Amino acid sequence: MLMSIRNVKKNFHHTQVLKDVSLNVKKGDVVAIIGPSGSGKTTFLRCLSFLEQADGGEMDFNGRTLSLASASKKEIAAVRKQTAFVFQNYNLFANKTALENVTVGLVSGHGMARDKAKKVALAALQKVGMADRADYYPAHLSGGQQQRVAIARAIAASPDVILFDEPTSALDPELVSEVLQVMKELAQEGTTMIVVTHEMKFAREAATHVVFMADGVVVEEGRAEEIFTAPKEERTRRFLQYILPEEYAAAVLI
Repeated sequence: MLMSIRNVKKNFHHTQVLKDVSLNVKKGDVVAIIGPSGSGKTTFLRCLSFLEQADGGEMDFNGRTLSLASASKKEIAAVRKQTAFVFQNYNLFANKTALENVTVGLVSGHGMARDKAKKVALAALQKVGMADRADYYPAHLSGGQQQRVAIARAIAASPDVILFDEPTSALDPELVSEVLQVMKELAQEGTTMIVVTHEMKFAREAATHVVFMADGVVVEEGRAEEIFTAPKEERTRRFLQYILPEEYAAAVLI
């Protein structure tokens, strides 16, 4: 098992956002986390990368066990070197070109020599179809192009796991497909990913494992085919009926 997360808890003031959430991820898995807004999906993902500090829970990652509530700075740095995070809103440096945005983390975060980092960054941009925009600044790129640069930045360091937080939610509808295509190609290559998404087609076609969350808990999880064709829980069925009423109306009657 590459990553085993157990009993993650998180409170915001007096609201319990995560209630004992657990998840196992094997190398090569594409885990799609779906569910209604406010279910705790993004908070869970941010706790895994220590962008939020959990109030409880443990994670086994690459043979190391650490507390999500009290990990040391050294432990957090080690996890971040082995993971990458793709944000909803790209989080690119406005004053740096696409190439510089990919290169900077390799140099400052991974200690890579600048010449080598530039070669690696160019290869990553090529992989996502953005090599011809290497010298463009974010302001001169579309939202879809900016997100592809962000994905290039994530894959450049060859992380063990890439965490995607609703990577298409800030995009205009016509730009969504170009980002999802890059993610599908990564999935086909065996890249381990945990993806919080509202894109049900992507979850069904690309995910090896689907997790349905609601009200801060994992309601149901399983293979994509199981979740999308024969969900066991009433809460899952109601969600699918609401999101895709025509296609999944039959699932509600199972």
